[in-house]
Amino acid sequence: MVKAITPFSTRAKEGATDAPLGDFVKVEQEIISTATAGFYDKNTGKLEGVIGSDKLFTVDATHEATPNSGEVLSPQATPQYIDMTGFKDLFIAIRPTRAGAYAIKAIMGPNDISFANLAPVNPASNLRGCIYGMGSDSLVRDLFIDSSETLTADVWNIFSIQGVLANQKLLQFSITNNSGGESDITFAYMRVV
Repeated sequence: MVKAITPFSTRAKEGATDAPLGDFVKVEQEIISTATAGFYDKNTGKLEGVIGSDKLFTVDATHEATPNSGEVLSPQATPQYIDMTGFKDLFIAIRPTRAGAYAIKAIMGPNDISFANLAPVNPASNLRGCIYGMGSDSLVRDLFIDSSETLTADVWNIFSIQGVLANQKLLQFSITNNSGGESDITFAYMRVV
């Protein structure tokens, strides 16, 4: 229990005085700690836990001997897509064996997997949408396309993608080797809440 000074008494409110009178009121104070463990899905009745950020990168299988101008889709292992449901940001990492230019785009995943309950989807099409803060909000535009990114060979080239791919349920990346020669390409990703 804490005592606090009231700014004005009832007498001040009535106009008898315009100064605080220094009277006190008792204020109940209680601190209750809470932790959110999830919620119950209204359709299934099952507990859905709170999603946390990935702690480590998920590393995809290497695309070996990708020719110049060759395109690969990542991730390619099961599942061959990234589910961003509940995630806002994404780190991607690309490790080529040949330095040079690479085109990187966010695309719709395979058509044999539904986007929520919608199937088939338009596979390998550029992801498009309206994102607040990307110029005119009323325009539908490609969400992530980098037509020429120079990558260093034999190291992880890591990129942070903030907000624009949030909650995409069926996400893949198309990576095109424009380095001028054959390259092994390894892809990894880490989702952030």
